[in-house]
Amino acid sequence: MVNAQSKYDIQTIRNDFPILGTEVYGKPLVYLDNGATTQKPRQVVEAMVQQYYTANANVHRGVHHLSMIATDMLEQSREAVRRFIDAESVQEIVFTRGTTEAINLVASTFCQQEMQAGDEVIISTMEHHSNIVPWQLQKERKGIVVKVIPMADNGILCMDEYEKLFTSRTKLVSVAHVSNVLGTINPVADIIRIAHSHGVPVLIDGAQSVPHMPVSVRSLDADFYCFSGHKVYGPTGIGVLYGKREWLDRLPPYQGGGEMIGTVSFESTTFNAIPYKFEAGTPNYVDATGLAAALEYVEKIGMNNIAVYEADLTQYALQQMSQIEGIRFFGPMEQRGSVISFLVGNIHHLDMGTLLDRIGIAVRTGHHCAEPLMHRLGIEGTLRASFGLYNTYDEVDALVAGIHRVSQMF
Repeated sequence: MVNAQSKYDIQTIRNDFPILGTEVYGKPLVYLDNGATTQKPRQVVEAMVQQYYTANANVHRGVHHLSMIATDMLEQSREAVRRFIDAESVQEIVFTRGTTEAINLVASTFCQQEMQAGDEVIISTMEHHSNIVPWQLQKERKGIVVKVIPMADNGILCMDEYEKLFTSRTKLVSVAHVSNVLGTINPVADIIRIAHSHGVPVLIDGAQSVPHMPVSVRSLDADFYCFSGHKVYGPTGIGVLYGKREWLDRLPPYQGGGEMIGTVSFESTTFNAIPYKFEAGTPNYVDATGLAAALEYVEKIGMNNIAVYEADLTQYALQQMSQIEGIRFFGPMEQRGSVISFLVGNIHHLDMGTLLDRIGIAVRTGHHCAEPLMHRLGIEGTLRASFGLYNTYDEVDALVAGIHRVSQMF
């Protein structure tokens, strides 16, 4: 195991996150719920405050000075996202409220334009509810068929079975890049290649990948890719849908009003060019500034550096936690994201999580918005420790000591 600590200025990073100095019940906060949301560095908060104080005006169409500045800032944020995920054009970057809205946007518009009753979408066993429910809604509304890639007991998708799911009625594949429960890093390049060999486009849910590893949508050849700002150290309420230009041009608008129009009469409406066709109403322009600041923050540290550090930290955690009597891990033990889901003996995950909180350790408990995956695993929920760029080896040791302490109570 390579010790990434020597290459990583963790204390300088932690100093950028004031909340990490918080005490919980008189104990230092150990925040290990980054899979749900990440904390925000000063640079993000200050960028948003600065815009509110100096450049707050509704964007586009305004001819006055503040509006033009705010518009420039919004489009600079779009360029920051384009660069970060290596998209070809800013026209391919649509701002949404988050991953969930991005998937719903694709599900709604794609099914409206491209699918008929009996046509098929392929998802996987390990999907978040946000990549299950939108397709089930379309199943009810339009009669599409939802197919599911099976998963082996070790948390790896069965790729041989995946290819067998394709038929002449298959119209789209929609899968997570990284499982929010298992930490499984899915072979999305292969998933996309196989789908494209059948002439089928692919949507990738990047909510759990973009914060932790370099992503190039062009290298992957993804047709759609989405992620949430709040999971990559940015504000809540802002996210991104990347779509290849030919697909965004082809799909109909998702919502009506505001910026998405070209011209409007009582008889008909024409629509704006992409990406504005999908951005009805006043955009979340200040949070877009915060998102750009977050992306610039992690770029300054280096996504490769973050990936190496977090991989090392996760392996250290797995090694230390494996010494706990009765612990069960879920997901692959190697080549995984910075997420560890586990149970200890017969202790209920909610009881363990509640007692860990009393000693300052924040982990997630429950089904993690992945109930079908829990059914596949034969459990009702897990504890989940998920790491971010500011977590430390000492915090892993605190988690292990905390689990030992709570286990002794039972």
